[in-house]
Amino acid sequence: MAKKKTNITYLGTGRRKSSVARVYLTPGTGNITVGDKTLEEYLPQEVLRMVVKSPLVLTNTQDAFDVYINVYGGGFTGQAGAMRHGIARALLEAGEDYRPTLKAAGFLTRDARAKERKKYGLKGARRAPQFSKR
Repeated sequence: MAKKKTNITYLGTGRRKSSVARVYLTPGTGNITVGDKTLEEYLPQEVLRMVVKSPLVLTNTQDAFDVYINVYGGGFTGQAGAMRHGIARALLEAGEDYRPTLKAAGFLTRDARAKERKKYGLKGARRAPQFSKR
């Protein structure tokens, strides 16, 4: 974990499903690091990388900040959503004038959708055993 300590760091915590991402923004050149890997190494799909970068692209700050992300739990899609949420929250710390843009895009709202629990007497959350008349 070769993270540089600077005195100007903005912190944002993002959550999605069972994933949690801690995001550190520092003024820089636009490098995004997830753990010890680059974003391209960590997330194989281009769509997920676009999801993560979307708050920076929307606020036109993709070359203004270096982003260091520590993420755990869940799968790739949930982690990408958590990273996006964390970056948006960290951008708010960096400048309050980003709030209307991020709020309109829905990046500041935590996505509360999660897997519904299995109920007893059923095969899944809602799937019932096959019905037979006889």
